Amino acid sequence: MSRHPIVKWAQRSDKVFITVELPDAKDVKLKLEPEGRFIFSATKDDVPYEVDIELFDKVNVKESKYNIGVRSIVYDIKKVEKKWWGRLIKQEGKTPVFLKVDWDKWVDEDDENDKGHFDVDDMDFSKLDMGGDDFEMDELKDKEGEGEN
Repeated sequence: MSRHPIVKWAQRSDKVFITVELPDAKDVKLKLEPEGRFIFSATKDDVPYEVDIELFDKVNVKESKYNIGVRSIVYDIKKVEKKWWGRLIKQEGKTPVFLKVDWDKWVDEDDENDKGHFDVDDMDFSKLDMGGDDFEMDELKDKEGEGEN
């Protein structure tokens, strides 16, 4: 019997991030179907792991991409319709215990277009006054040397 790895998820209006936490996974197989079926399988220490879930809505398989890393497998899934999903999976009721919210990637629907968050990519460092021209080291040395005579 297979085990379920921890699966974290977060979303934006146009995409869903799914992160499968399974360090040192071997024989990783991923399948994403347009109707929203996500299938993952791999082994770790000769123990099989798998996930087979029906996502909340349809996805664009061609524009979705994934990265298999040493510690986790991250899938960036493009939604067909740009809208917020009420949950990750189609199934109503209690969420499976292996599914968790990825708070590191989560953005609230109201905050998605808010530019109030700190984003280094948007900063122009040339306009920051770092104080380099306001203070001269030579002036300090001269003032320190004056009192020594």
